[in-house]
Amino acid sequence: MFESPRKSTNRHAWSESQEELRETQPVSPLKTGSRGRKKKRKQHKQHQQHPQRQQRSNRSVSIPRLRTGKPSALTLGKGAAFNAEDAIVKGIFEIEKKSCDVVLTATRVIWTPIEPETPTGESGSWRREEHVELRNVFAVKVKRRRSVGQQWGGTLLGLTLFCCVRKGAKLKERPMHLNNLSADHCEVWFRHLKDLLSGFQDRPKSLMVFVNPTSHRKEAYQTYRDEVAPLFKLADIKADVTVTKRRGHALAILREGQLDAYDGVVCVGGDGSVAEVAHALLLRAQMDAGRDTDSIFTPVRAALPLGVIPAGSTDIVACSVHGISHPVTAAMHIIMGHRQAVDVSSFSSQGRLIRFGFSCMFGFGGRTLALAEKHRWMPPSQRLEFAVIRTLANLKPEDCELSFLSVKQDQETTKEPKGQKILLSRRDSSRNIGEQDVEDDEPWVTIQGLLLNISIMAIPCLCSMAPRGLAPNTRLDNGSMSVIAVRNASRSEFIKHLKRYGNLNNQFGFPFVETHTARAVRLRPRSRGDWAEDVSEKAADFDSKNIPIISSEVSYPWNIDGDLLEVPGELLIRVHPQLILLFGVNTEEVDDGPAKCGCI
Repeated sequence: MFESPRKSTNRHAWSESQEELRETQPVSPLKTGSRGRKKKRKQHKQHQQHPQRQQRSNRSVSIPRLRTGKPSALTLGKGAAFNAEDAIVKGIFEIEKKSCDVVLTATRVIWTPIEPETPTGESGSWRREEHVELRNVFAVKVKRRRSVGQQWGGTLLGLTLFCCVRKGAKLKERPMHLNNLSADHCEVWFRHLKDLLSGFQDRPKSLMVFVNPTSHRKEAYQTYRDEVAPLFKLADIKADVTVTKRRGHALAILREGQLDAYDGVVCVGGDGSVAEVAHALLLRAQMDAGRDTDSIFTPVRAALPLGVIPAGSTDIVACSVHGISHPVTAAMHIIMGHRQAVDVSSFSSQGRLIRFGFSCMFGFGGRTLALAEKHRWMPPSQRLEFAVIRTLANLKPEDCELSFLSVKQDQETTKEPKGQKILLSRRDSSRNIGEQDVEDDEPWVTIQGLLLNISIMAIPCLCSMAPRGLAPNTRLDNGSMSVIAVRNASRSEFIKHLKRYGNLNNQFGFPFVETHTARAVRLRPRSRGDWAEDVSEKAADFDSKNIPIISSEVSYPWNIDGDLLEVPGELLIRVHPQLILLFGVNTEEVDDGPAKCGCI
């Protein structure tokens, strides 16, 4: 996850004004008088009584101690030790109101409190040592005290290290103050720390940021400005911010713009915005590689990693790679350079690429989104609830032909509702799906009949509404998709299935729900003319003698990463292992807090 630091030259960083951490408050003048004279008399008396102790106290002078002489072993924590030869610089700082011996190595900052001597003149034999790993430090600043209204200069207080700490599933920044009034001392430490921190090559220095101002409650820009931008500035990350004005704005910029100057792309918005930016990055990679997107091709990986700042209603992608929908946590993953390879699906129709994405739904999920799009004048939360209730009231199954290629590592059998068994062939899940696989080089498993909903997902799709994930039987980078087929059932049973997503119970524990793991899926809707409009809950049984007519003239609504796509006829979905890098980690932790379902 982390990269070993590499030394670099940074001679002028000390003089840069942006490296200073201001602590603005009035400075009270120092009082002089009888109190000072008493203190001097007391120090003179102690010097006469204990001249040796006075000599030992001279080591608190604020001069950095570099490596000299023979190495000696220093104890770390529980018996661990490092060689003093590894020390880059030594010194004394005040940490949490205690004077400490501080040592800087290539990987750590180690400090030991200076213990007072015993009445016999002996120092404490045991001193508790603490340390912070440099891989958890993302910034170092000069700390000064300035009076109200003062813009420059000020009293030097020392240095401040900014560390990334974990609290549960959240990541936060925590300052660590190293107080010392010596300018020469702090300058030496500052330069060494900047050199070491600049050696982490995975950490971005320049980012292209897209903000969707209309996402969810229209708070995306405020979220970026108040919570994310200050952290980027603290980490010395240059951000080129674009506030999108329309759908497809980010796609147009990423397809034609110059990306060589950036270390990554960041999207602030919901799942639809993230899907658009991810599709744009992958499409740009195919264009640069000369791939023909009007055919079944093997795509190449995106050139730049993608960071996701959650600002939507569900934030499925952000929750899947961060474990939580939290803008500060997402920003810290970007700053620290945590990268996770993620599987991506391609959606093709009639031999042409429609888009790249992470998940899709057909049937109930598609019709619900189509109805919600027709009522965009409503507030987002009300629009979603209205669409779900209206679609449930008019619940209708889709007559489909679903085919897939399995990626089961071992031959297993899965039970169909009617007791029939399907043999799943053994296959390597890490292999990419190319043109030869689509040309039926091995048998496809086919399911036909009435289906209420079909979900095909390449990632677990974690969110607050589904703490276990919409597809808990897949992972971020295992090269497979989860296929969840819900056969025709009564409205009440289907609602029970939906409600299971909102808790930690098994949402697939119903006889009409079946799950499969696939690496390629074909879905062919079958039009039944006007007869389909009269399907009701009472007419659940389908007459097998009535042979449906395959039609490619009708367009069917698909929910692909929260975007509505009208697709005529058959849709081919293929998974491509680890096709894009996201700023995040491969977390499988489940939020044990109280879960609620936002759709029912």
